Amino acid sequence: MRAIWVAWAGLTLVAGCGTERAPIVPAAARAPVKVARCVLKFPDARAGTAARARLLRDLSRYVRGRPGRVVYAAHDLVTGVTLGQGAHEHDMITASGAKVDILAALLARRSGGLDEGERDLADRMIRESDNRAADTMWSRVGGGGAMSAFYDRAGLRETTPGPSRFWGGTNTSPADRIRLLKVLVQGGKGLSAADRRLVLGLMGRVQKDQAWGVSAAARPGDRVALKNGWTPRPFIHNTWAVTSYGRVVGPGRDLLLSVQTDQQPGEGTGIETIEGVARMIGARLDALAPTITRPCPTNPVA
Repeated sequence: MRAIWVAWAGLTLVAGCGTERAPIVPAAARAPVKVARCVLKFPDARAGTAARARLLRDLSRYVRGRPGRVVYAAHDLVTGVTLGQGAHEHDMITASGAKVDILAALLARRSGGLDEGERDLADRMIRESDNRAADTMWSRVGGGGAMSAFYDRAGLRETTPGPSRFWGGTNTSPADRIRLLKVLVQGGKGLSAADRRLVLGLMGRVQKDQAWGVSAAARPGDRVALKNGWTPRPFIHNTWAVTSYGRVVGPGRDLLLSVQTDQQPGEGTGIETIEGVARMIGARLDALAPTITRPCPTNPVA
């Protein structure tokens, strides 16, 4: 009997050990759900006005410290920001900058576009700045009389074609260079979309050694289309006229910029001045149209 009791107690003990609770395994934790934050952006007019005043002051100081005469105009098509100093001085010689004018005027007269030979001339005139090609195209467009008609139609009231066959003597203003760029970008004035693509495409592929100037306003990755002009002026104290105008496009900006100089001691000095102005504008353009960020209202009015 004793043996049976001991055996029963042992069995009970073993059974008791088997009744321990199994460890609780936690369920897999769910990743937190990311909720998009609603924010609203508003123009910060006060900060933009202050930034503009500082930039204009710094540009004026820079220009005063450079030799010769320096004028410029800028307009950003995205923000509407405009800048300028001497923008309407219309006696600035274009030199090779007039080659874009010649091509645009010829395209406006040709409803069927250019023939193969003229497309080659256009390529050499814009991308290589070939003067002989420009001579031929100037003749085909009809010379100064036809150019005057084109300028009138395009609204370039501050541009005068060079005398006789001297297209390089065309005078213009920074403001008119911006007007011409607007025509090329936005259309109208007798230029088709294909015409404008042709001109801007050539301006976007100028030879590397001619890609200086307003391109200094570009950030990494921005696209640039430009045309430069440069010429010695032996009858004006052996000085130089150097100009650059074009379009700089990238995220958040579509900048049209023209910087023109004359009475420069040399071509290199003119280029340096133009790039100084362009670099300052390009680096500080975003600050001219700042925004304030605010969270969306939690209980919007229906």
